[in-house]
Amino acid sequence: MSTPVDVANLAAALADFGPGYLLTAGANGRVKAVTVEPSVVDGVLVVGGAGRGSSANIAANPAVTLLFPPGEPGGFTLLVDGTAELDGDDARITAVSAVLHRPASHADGPPAPQGASEVGGTSDAAGTSDAGGTSDAAGTSDAGGCGHDCRPVG
Repeated sequence: MSTPVDVANLAAALADFGPGYLLTAGANGRVKAVTVEPSVVDGVLVVGGAGRGSSANIAANPAVTLLFPPGEPGGFTLLVDGTAELDGDDARITAVSAVLHRPASHADGPPAPQGASEVGGTSDAAGTSDAGGTSDAAGTSDAGGCGHDCRPVG
């Protein structure tokens, strides 16, 4: 189950989550995950002190993902895909898509975070979300290759 999040309003969505993880991949394709608490400055996510490994990965491959786990069992995860650039020791991430996601098996879990209702998003006529992915006539989505039957919440 997924619902798109308007990247213009990420500050509202982030208010419902604690620390997250910055996922980067180096030239060798190996993924590195580090705990982060980004701030939103002028519409850009700023990760202070990105670290040597993450910075090296960003220099080799600026495509990144921020993952914010659910605050409670069965809740939604916030996923933000973006492009990072280094600014001294900081990483500045321009979000290109964001989605609240949980597997269909958790459909009876808690509702979407409060900030998500203010964030908005769109879904197609088949009722599937397309947060950086594509959907087909069967009503499934490849939103980042999640492999779940992704449908908007509500």
